[in-house]
Amino acid sequence: MRNMKNITWMLAGVLLLLSACKKPSYSFGELAAPTNLSMTATVVGVDATNPNGNGSGNVAITVSSTGALTYDIDFGDGIKRVVPSGTLTYKYANPGTNDYTITVNAVGTGGSLSTISKRIRVFVAFVIPAPILSALTGTSSKVWITDRTAPGHFGVGPNDVFSPIWYSAGPDTREACAYDDEITFSKNANDQVFMNVNNFGASFSIGASSTFYGFGGGDNCFSISPGGNKQLIFQDATSTSTPAQSTRIQFTVPGNGIINFGTGGTVYEILEITPTTMHLRNIGIDGNSWYQKLKVKP
Repeated sequence: MRNMKNITWMLAGVLLLLSACKKPSYSFGELAAPTNLSMTATVVGVDATNPNGNGSGNVAITVSSTGALTYDIDFGDGIKRVVPSGTLTYKYANPGTNDYTITVNAVGTGGSLSTISKRIRVFVAFVIPAPILSALTGTSSKVWITDRTAPGHFGVGPNDVFSPIWYSAGPDTREACAYDDEITFSKNANDQVFMNVNNFGASFSIGASSTFYGFGGGDNCFSISPGGNKQLIFQDATSTSTPAQSTRIQFTVPGNGIINFGTGGTVYEILEITPTTMHLRNIGIDGNSWYQKLKVKP
């Protein structure tokens, strides 16, 4: 009888030990990937004039599905974000027109995923430094004219320097058509800058660029159309200028590029600007650097 009791206690101990070593089991429920996944990505400000947006860089994104707990969104510019609601407006920051692929992972139970992607093209306007924007347009617009009494209001030099060392016009020494132009710089609510030139029927052109505008001959006044209201494209200067020589900001004029007189070039670097004066540098079709000084119309 004593042996039977001992065996019984031994068996009970073994069963207790086995039950103590048994691993707990867990249940995560059914693994179900989200279904009916869809996405819209609307670039803000798209219209006939701005096919890639108004320059703000904003894109309205809406993602929906059945069974998603949250959404992991890769915006294609190196930024990722978890968005539980699936709805947000994202702002791209890289200036210029760029393509991005937005990829969304809809996260379901147990971490199961469904994926969707969409490619978009977004225009982001360069952020013009506030002092330059204010000096150029004021609160909304300013009219500029040739600073005809300023030494060097019309000049030329080699393209590796930043002053008109070859020729610098004295006061009131140029053709009349170089002095009557009115150049209006204006901005909209998004701080995009536009330019409209009233040349009163004729603009001056250097001889090297006269054929660029459809004419022939040397330096002269020609019946060149300035092309209406044009949106300017701003960016950091691509020249070798230093902050001591320039603001290091440039802008491109679409079309024939004329502001006050024609050189065949379309890119202007702002060497200096105040609320009433402006000094511009432009590389002409002849490869030389051309200079002009403007002032606000009284």
